[in-house]
Amino acid sequence: MNEEYKMNIRPLTKDDIEKCAEVYLEAYNCAPWNYKFTTEKAQIYLQEYVDRNRFVGFVLIENDKIVAATLGHAKTWWTNDLIYIDELFVSPQYRGKGYGKKLLDHAEEFALTQGYEVITLMTNKHMPAFEFYQHLDYIYAEHFVYLFKPL
Repeated sequence: MNEEYKMNIRPLTKDDIEKCAEVYLEAYNCAPWNYKFTTEKAQIYLQEYVDRNRFVGFVLIENDKIVAATLGHAKTWWTNDLIYIDELFVSPQYRGKGYGKKLLDHAEEFALTQGYEVITLMTNKHMPAFEFYQHLDYIYAEHFVYLFKPL
């Protein structure tokens, strides 16, 4: 059986939150990110994205198991609407199979069919994801600055 037959991408629904949270914990509660999410906090965190107006999300399933997901939302822009990817994660044991790329390709196809003009996202330029996105032709926009203020 070939890999394409076992793999499927479909829209992410509220019913997927529990399984997606498990994958999120596997993906980010380890190096190099070393997050410290609990299961409950991860579920709340992901649910907040799903509850957003104009939510756009997909899960990648292999052998009936969610192994990767992307969560984002459509946004209005002055020229045409866009999709902002808030999260993309792949279970560590499934990395290197092209699943992150497949999810982004799927999001791009969806965006084109909906008439969106661009996909945007944010990542840490010191983490492996930065090179991953650049390899997929995402442009490093040096003119944008991410600001925060610790309280």
